[in-house]
Amino acid sequence: MKKIFLPLLAICLLFMAFQCEDDANLTKEQEQQELVALKQRIENLAETSVCNENTQCKFIAFGSKPCGGPWGYLIYSTSIDVEELESKVGEYNQKQSDFNTKYGIISDCSAVMPPTSLTCENNTCIPVY
Repeated sequence: MKKIFLPLLAICLLFMAFQCEDDANLTKEQEQQELVALKQRIENLAETSVCNENTQCKFIAFGSKPCGGPWGYLIYSTSIDVEELESKVGEYNQKQSDFNTKYGIISDCSAVMPPTSLTCENNTCIPVY
């Protein structure tokens, strides 16, 4: 039994020593900078998308207002890795929601309407409201 316990204890201590830092240690400004950086990466990915006869234009709710709902809608085409984009947007929306709750952020409670349709002009997806 001791032969198993000591290696197991050593492995547990090793994992504890190299665990990642928790976000709880970040300041409000640092968390805000992380949100800005993640938002920029997402927008850059969406901007690389192009539309044509082989792709489809889409939109996704982007951001999280303190009152609920998104700040806006991100327009993109299926020419990019849609799963990656949707995953990053989901992560961003959740992080912004957590940030809003943690720091008591407030905003107007107006609802942002999604586009009624999307068109493709000059290989760029254009929202129609």
